[in-house]
Amino acid sequence: MSENDPEQVDEEEGLDAAESEIDPEPAEGAGGVEPSEEPDEDVAAQADDSEQTEADEAGEAEDAGPNLDEDVMENQEEADLLIPVDEYLGAGVHIGTQQKTQDMERFIHRVRTDGLYVLDVSMTDERIRTAADFLANYSPEQILVTSSRQYGRFPAEKFAEAVGARARTGRFIPGTLTNPKYEGYIEPDILVVTDPIGDAQAVKEAITVGIPVIAMCDSNNNTSNVDLVVPTNNKGRKALSVVYWLLANETLDRRGAEPTYGLDDFESDI
Repeated sequence: MSENDPEQVDEEEGLDAAESEIDPEPAEGAGGVEPSEEPDEDVAAQADDSEQTEADEAGEAEDAGPNLDEDVMENQEEADLLIPVDEYLGAGVHIGTQQKTQDMERFIHRVRTDGLYVLDVSMTDERIRTAADFLANYSPEQILVTSSRQYGRFPAEKFAEAVGARARTGRFIPGTLTNPKYEGYIEPDILVVTDPIGDAQAVKEAITVGIPVIAMCDSNNNTSNVDLVVPTNNKGRKALSVVYWLLANETLDRRGAEPTYGLDDFESDI
């Protein structure tokens, strides 16, 4: 799949503050240092501090909740979803950005009058099931989940805890998957990322070593290096909590294990 430029560009991409908390957008290619380079701890600290400052400045918006009668998919009343559609809506899983790539067009149901693209919730639900089928074929400890996004870190870590995977959240240190001399070097068999933009370094290294990538993708993502797309709002705190929670439960179900975590366990206080 070739990489495509966004068809529509708007500087005010993201979520409505009244619908979900906003996690600031990382720069394209963030952390894109060549894998062979040794980590620069000063640069890493500055990057982490900068990202944390941006997140703090963004703050926590009061979540008034979206309209629960919003049109988010075809045959909404007949859909057999993992959770009721209003729970997806209440978390803002369907709310995309004001950018759309050709890669993500097939996952978009419509565009709102305010320019935000609406992701098809039935496809999100379907892809969560597909991703769980895929993950169940791997040894738990060989699954790696990453999130540079502030609001994705806690649910990603909870997902790892629930299914027995490994997590690398925050800045992804170059060489983690490609430099055996690096102390934190690991060799997973599959990678799950919160956002192909913010987690670009992890995706780059996964491609280098030849392991598949499952990615949470918003309407503005290019998916040329992604093997399995889970279409979702990947910037909202509640949206990421819901998607990671469902993915954990479905993965455990495929293994024949009883899920022991509730949605509350995946929701951070930040």
